[in-house]
Amino acid sequence: MGVVILLIMAVGVAAMLTRKLPTAFALVAMAVAIAFVAGASVTGEESVLDTVIQEGAPALASTMIAVLLGSWLGKLLDETGVASTIVRKIVEFGGDRPTVVALGVLGVSALIGTVTGSAPAAMMAGIIGIPAMIAVGIPKVTAAGTILMGIAVGVPFELPIWQFFSTALDIPVPQVRSFMVKLFPFALLAGVAYVLIESRRRGVEHTWSLRPGSDRPVSRRKQLGDAPWYALLTPLVPLVLALGLEVAIIPSLLAGVLFGLVTTTRPREMNKRLLRTLYGGFQVAAPPIALFIAIGILLAAVQLPGAVTALEPLVKAISPQNPVAFVAVFTVLVPLCLYRGPLNVFGLGAGIAGVLIATQIYPAMAVLGLVASYNQVFGVSDPTSTQTVWSSQYAGVSPQQVMVRTLPYVWTVALGGFCVTAVTYL
Repeated sequence: MGVVILLIMAVGVAAMLTRKLPTAFALVAMAVAIAFVAGASVTGEESVLDTVIQEGAPALASTMIAVLLGSWLGKLLDETGVASTIVRKIVEFGGDRPTVVALGVLGVSALIGTVTGSAPAAMMAGIIGIPAMIAVGIPKVTAAGTILMGIAVGVPFELPIWQFFSTALDIPVPQVRSFMVKLFPFALLAGVAYVLIESRRRGVEHTWSLRPGSDRPVSRRKQLGDAPWYALLTPLVPLVLALGLEVAIIPSLLAGVLFGLVTTTRPREMNKRLLRTLYGGFQVAAPPIALFIAIGILLAAVQLPGAVTALEPLVKAISPQNPVAFVAVFTVLVPLCLYRGPLNVFGLGAGIAGVLIATQIYPAMAVLGLVASYNQVFGVSDPTSTQTVWSSQYAGVSPQQVMVRTLPYVWTVALGGFCVTAVTYL
């Protein structure tokens, strides 16, 4: 039965890779098939309808709310001009010094990445940052990669990600936070190294090839004007509350929304802006929320007693227990988190993580180390991720070019995360 479950997972991965099924649909189909193979009944206790679907669908509800609030805050930063003002000030400070401009954009991308991920973060940092970098001579591939590497620097402090890992792996948020803080230095060093090495290795290229009409965000900026200096602190508010004062994630994000609103909006316009940005946040958050519903259903399926019993001997047989082997094996497997592969945490990787925890192959914190480290790779180098596609296309290059340039750097981040995991939790 365990072999059959693995075959179902393989078929699901193939369906996602070939785009025969959207990721969320493929995950739900896999979950239902796994549940039936594991001996689950249609209804009742430990069943397909009542356990896998009914209980699994809302299992990550707190993560969905955190994603929605992060998207809301992101839309507010965009509409009020806070994000564009931060980027523009950094670019103006850098002047005609390419490396300084790129490092500044890297820092801004990291700051925005703590609020929201995926394409919205790339757009907020990249609409001004990518043209500015290209204009001062940063190669197009390096410019696109700088945005992505910067977002990855911020991901260890992205509060919705904390909530996701906490809920999906059943780990308290403070423990998630402790590992993410340890992962941050590797992401920061890799980001800075990427900018310094790639911008100098490839030299200065004074080219410009953005599509006509790419100057529309600039005219919009002229209409908005610069946000007040104190409003520029908005992205830091949730981070300071959650990381510094250990306030819960959802209140921290709400505080960021309220701070951003009060510091940028006249009282008589607050209601309209709140509703407008909230509705915009729903649009941004809809795809990841649908994915989290599917992930919750898959987690419920692989944690059924029948599935755990079937998979435990197989997983134990192939899972390295020695810390050195642990680091070596999972480092070699890094490419499997690309192209929606089986180690992508926002796909089948979540199910595999659930299996590892349910079968007690590794401590929950070790599984967190695996998925968080793989997530650093996926968010930057996967040519199918929305932020990679947007950044690459906006810079005028292909996602595969960006993958080739950035993969060595994020691979080292994953290696660092695996080493910390092996030393600390195994």
